Amino acid sequence: MNHYLVELYTPNAAWHALAAPQRQAFLNGIQAAMGSLSSLGIEVLALSETDPGIDQASAHRFLGIWRFPDTQARDALLAGIQASGWYDYFNHINAASDTGGMASHLAMLSAA
Repeated sequence: MNHYLVELYTPNAAWHALAAPQRQAFLNGIQAAMGSLSSLGIEVLALSETDPGIDQASAHRFLGIWRFPDTQARDALLAGIQASGWYDYFNHINAASDTGGMASHLAMLSAA
């Protein structure tokens, strides 16, 4: 069963306070760490800016959507994100789930 993670994030004051070379050094470290993710079965589905022009748009500036083969791979990514210092520089929200469908989702909503 696949598992998913959606991240929403916006640079914070600490990020804006970094000089350009410091930002680039941090991002180079993130990029280097990303290379081993595919060996864990981790897939990036989207990393992009959010579209502020849609109805009920999030105020967060960026979006990440990931797919994982299991919760262990998901938790490994989340641990790596935390260890990198990412949360120090971005106001960040995570949402995770497993695979679901319309019928089961509607049943959950009905029971909520």
